[in-house]
Amino acid sequence: MILPAVIRLASVAVVAVAAGAAFGAVAGLWAALILIGLLFLLHLFYLSVLGTWLEQPSLATIPEGLGSWSEVFNRLHKARRTSEVNARRLEDSEARFRRTISALPEGIVLVDAALQIEWCNPVAERHLAIRLQADQGLRITNLVRDPAFIAYMTSASFDEPLLFRPLADPALALSVQVIEFEPARSIIMSRDVTQVERLDAMRRDFVANVSHELRTPLTVVNGFLETLLDAQPPLDEIRQRHLQLMHEQATRMSRLVEDLLMLSRLEAEVTPLVDEDVDVPALVAEIEAEARMLSAGRHEIVCSAEPIRVRGSRDELRSAFGNLVSNAIRYTPASGRIALAWRADDDGAAFEVKDTGIGIAPEHLPRLTERFYRIDRGRSRETGGTGLGLAIVKHVLMRHQGRLLVDSEVGQGSTFRAWLPGARLRTGATPLRRAA
Repeated sequence: MILPAVIRLASVAVVAVAAGAAFGAVAGLWAALILIGLLFLLHLFYLSVLGTWLEQPSLATIPEGLGSWSEVFNRLHKARRTSEVNARRLEDSEARFRRTISALPEGIVLVDAALQIEWCNPVAERHLAIRLQADQGLRITNLVRDPAFIAYMTSASFDEPLLFRPLADPALALSVQVIEFEPARSIIMSRDVTQVERLDAMRRDFVANVSHELRTPLTVVNGFLETLLDAQPPLDEIRQRHLQLMHEQATRMSRLVEDLLMLSRLEAEVTPLVDEDVDVPALVAEIEAEARMLSAGRHEIVCSAEPIRVRGSRDELRSAFGNLVSNAIRYTPASGRIALAWRADDDGAAFEVKDTGIGIAPEHLPRLTERFYRIDRGRSRETGGTGLGLAIVKHVLMRHQGRLLVDSEVGQGSTFRAWLPGARLRTGATPLRRAA
């Protein structure tokens, strides 16, 4: 573009020199001024044409030009064509992406930092009873008025998904998970888990019903076995041993039935959580006494409890804490040490059971709270465990907004902490400190 300009200026100079040689210096100067003025007006004209085009740029309306302006408009044409091709490709990619997202079985909602809806797919519209065209730019918490959903979205804690039934369609069970992918944007994913919940409810009902039906005949069998074991005169040694074995197995089955019934109640969450004032130090004292009876002097047991009370279900907490202690006794060899502690921390309080038992390998830790999961099945049968203790602990703590923390090393023992949040704590009891 520089060369044509130089050529034009050189042409003006040649014409001016020729006019000066033919008509005098003044005529040459006027000729140069007139030609430069014409070039200036020509550039002003094309600048005006360019400005008019830039107001509504279009590939079809790019003007034509002379000289260097022809090169300018040609480059504009190429740049505009490339831009439009890239824009079409981007639109096609976005359209394919949205079609792909819309075809997913999960609902997808894109929201900004203020929880205002930027985009959603049709599945999310059905799940959450929203409409993209009408609700775009509105806060999703103003549209989905379920208290559980609002509390979840405003909690800023999205480690676990939310399971709830929307008020707009109570027959629908939704699992909602928030994924933060930018500082100012998040994705809300909704999944229909109605069928899964229905099957899970059927399973829970089946287990509860079967367990309930087994309770009565097991009670009868245990009663008759105890009567036979206490019969006078005593039975011979072989029959006595057989009856004792039958009694042990029937007792173990009774414990299993009771644990299944409790776990079914906890999982169903039909019964609301009892919100009573629980004297945890007194509860820990009871559990300590039971631990000493179960240990029968085979372990060193120490206990300490700070004067902290909590709001919750005493029976459920007793079951959870008791299961942790009984597990420690079962899996700690004789002469081992078991330390029980109830103490506060920065965020709440925890019941801690620390033992010098056999320990747990790292690969087993994630599955400890699964029903019937056992690390050593043979040892579990020998110690009389049902395989449901830690599952019960997990559900009890979930109902109290707490969690189970486990730290263990093979051969070095384990530490189980049943943590409860600060919102459930109360104070006002006497410290309890005992040692074996």
